[in-house]
Amino acid sequence: MDVSQLANESRVLVIYTGGTIGMLVGQQGYVPEPYFLTETLRSQNRFHDPLQESLFSNAGTVQGFREWSNHSSGRSSPVPSQTAVLPEAYPTLLVRSTRPIGEASLSIPNERVVKNQPRCVKVGENVYEAHLPSLVTPCSKVPGGTASKSIRYAILEWNPLLDSSNIDIQDWIRLAAEIELNYQFDAFVVLHGTDTMSYTSSALSFLLEDLGKTVVITGAQIPMSQLRNDAVDNLMGALTIAGHYIIPECCVYFNHTLYRGNRVTKMSSFDLAAFESPNFEPLVKVGIDINVNWNDVIRQTSLRKFRAHKEMSPHVATLRLFPGIAGTTIKAFCSSPIRGVVLETFGAGNAPQRPDLIDAFKEACDRGVVIVAISQCTKGSVSDAYETGRALLQVGVLPGSDMTPECALTKLSYLLSKPELSLKQVRDLIGIPLRGELTRPSATAPSHTATAPSTASLDANIGTIQHVLSQFVRLSRPSSLVPEVVVTSDALATASKASDTAAPWTWTAAEASTAESVLLPFLIHLAASRNDLESLEYCVETERMQADHHGHERASTGEPAGRYGGIAGGIVNSLDPGSGRSPLHVAALNGHAQAVAMLLKSGALVHLRDTLGHTALYYAARQGHPDAVDVLVQAGAILGNFDTGFAELAVKNALRTGDKLTLKIWARTNVKIPGLYDDL
Repeated sequence: MDVSQLANESRVLVIYTGGTIGMLVGQQGYVPEPYFLTETLRSQNRFHDPLQESLFSNAGTVQGFREWSNHSSGRSSPVPSQTAVLPEAYPTLLVRSTRPIGEASLSIPNERVVKNQPRCVKVGENVYEAHLPSLVTPCSKVPGGTASKSIRYAILEWNPLLDSSNIDIQDWIRLAAEIELNYQFDAFVVLHGTDTMSYTSSALSFLLEDLGKTVVITGAQIPMSQLRNDAVDNLMGALTIAGHYIIPECCVYFNHTLYRGNRVTKMSSFDLAAFESPNFEPLVKVGIDINVNWNDVIRQTSLRKFRAHKEMSPHVATLRLFPGIAGTTIKAFCSSPIRGVVLETFGAGNAPQRPDLIDAFKEACDRGVVIVAISQCTKGSVSDAYETGRALLQVGVLPGSDMTPECALTKLSYLLSKPELSLKQVRDLIGIPLRGELTRPSATAPSHTATAPSTASLDANIGTIQHVLSQFVRLSRPSSLVPEVVVTSDALATASKASDTAAPWTWTAAEASTAESVLLPFLIHLAASRNDLESLEYCVETERMQADHHGHERASTGEPAGRYGGIAGGIVNSLDPGSGRSPLHVAALNGHAQAVAMLLKSGALVHLRDTLGHTALYYAARQGHPDAVDVLVQAGAILGNFDTGFAELAVKNALRTGDKLTLKIWARTNVKIPGLYDDL
């Protein structure tokens, strides 16, 4: 395979649990059929293009079509003969699972589907691996970018395939474990039935701790086997987002929309728009363009590695209040072994005020049962606006803000499964957004009117630009004792008046904002290259203040996202137009461990690749910067698929020259070549 192809290729693992998306029509309705979905995708060029192996660089272009036409008709082709023949029609990808894979997983062998299945090997306790044949999408332009990219993916199919009504806690843990076992992939797509999809997406959002890669769950209302279906669009949309963007969350993709996974609920059993996120805007809307709401995407700010939590408490339940419910019912419901209850209340958190009910809730809370109140209403939040709501809070019932029932249940199960958390800590964490699952209570934003920018607003923007320019001047001089360049708004106003007769000169708050948004990405790259922590902090803080300001404006005027809304992951992930490198790449390349740590704590994406397909970890190791390597590894960095070949070559060269220092640095990145490190 050509090296340049790997640089423009994302690798995605598709975990197929079952559901309508891959079903066929049987005598009693839709039924799952092993390997039908995989073989169907392999037969469709939009999901698998065999010529992609040789014509990847021109796929989707006029030139590519003409090359393909010449090749297929037997005429002379500009494609070299060694690439016109496909020696690796289906290159394999190493996939691990907690259960046997492929033929080994079939309870009843089927000659048709197992004849080409790979050999499954047990490599540890409840760990199996196999090299699965891969599929690859046609190379296409990255949405919002200029480069072309293909998505290579393997399908890990569960056996038996499960209807989502049969999915339970152990299946959530299995999914989390398989994502952890295969974390070398760039992203993950989970195919799942729709009935309990919102439970699974909520559970995974908590189980996948310190997630740094995209996880998208999708399915269909009509299976792919039917001529008219939503399966094709849903799967293609999920693959496209997973392969092209780093959105480090567990998400649900359905009907051209990507939602935060713990914010969705199934609203319809017959509409193609089956899911809604009633209290939180979608993360992505897909139309002719793909519009990502980067302002709302979660950014990891810890220096911790990704891990999958593999426990959930089964002793949780949901209780829905209804008029006339008896106190004895509540006592029975909250009795042992129940440890947590999601209480679906009326309206904004209200409940009947009968003494038997209130006493039953108080008795349960006093025994240590964690009761979380949410609203039965699809939209809205629990509050203490009514006396009937305050009564519950006074006896120990916790407000669940605007969490969905699915999210509240899985969050409670997750927290109660952690033995290191005390009861008080669990109660405290219920009201804190751990994965963006609830809206944090905040003071009411000041009202704004859609009027022309005021003089104060203009002065504020100009003042910000003054500081940006001052940072540039300071960084451009070898000495740190550089006098600050100050351009006052009065001076600008004088210059404006003086030039009125010659040419019109205007400087609105919007124009000042645009100028700042252009300058700041250059500043943060320069600061990263110089290990200038002051300027890095300035850039991050400026973005935060502007995001808060624009958040208030959006709330009052309905305007779109703020000035940095177009940067994936914010200013700390702004890309250099030429190299595609982020500030983290730049800091790692120069060995600035302090800058690397600050960027990571500010939300830098540790798995981001540049135009050449390399990660920051690769550059830090290649340049021989052990401190930067250690910080990146601590934050969960791993070498990308395109990095590993170069890393192994560097290790072999170091072995040949006896360069033990270089070998030790690469060893910190977990490069594994048997026998190489025995003498280190």
